[in-house]
Amino acid sequence: MTTQQISDAELAGQPAAYWTGVAYEALIAYTRAQQAEKGYTQPQFWLLRNLSANDISPDGEGMTLPELREAMTSYLRPEDDLKAAAEVLLNRGWLTQDAEDRLWLTKEGEQARVDLARNAPAIRAALHEGIDDADYVTTLKVLQQLIRNTGGIVA
Repeated sequence: MTTQQISDAELAGQPAAYWTGVAYEALIAYTRAQQAEKGYTQPQFWLLRNLSANDISPDGEGMTLPELREAMTSYLRPEDDLKAAAEVLLNRGWLTQDAEDRLWLTKEGEQARVDLARNAPAIRAALHEGIDDADYVTTLKVLQQLIRNTGGIVA
């Protein structure tokens, strides 16, 4: 595969939506491949995080799959199967399920969440290789302005 060099002027005319889409797919594919090499999926990690009082969960209370799906609606992908992800975590003893179908994080699940989170800095470092923090911040600010320009909300 060859990479075509185009000028800054040509880049300025490129559609942001195309490049953000390409970047999104590449970043997700890379992150998920790195996680798979470590024996887990991104949805499994998200389940652990969303059920942990030490992470995303505000109270550490159990949640049903529909409640978890709703909590993750902004980042779940169409192919993500939370039921299958939860089954794996139940089988590993990282989650339990009560009579009301609420999933609960076990002590082992909390330790797994902590251990799996240790992979994030290496993934981030690989993704950010050759990009200094100032350029990264500028890029995010540009993306945020593009979002505002479309009437979107920057959270």
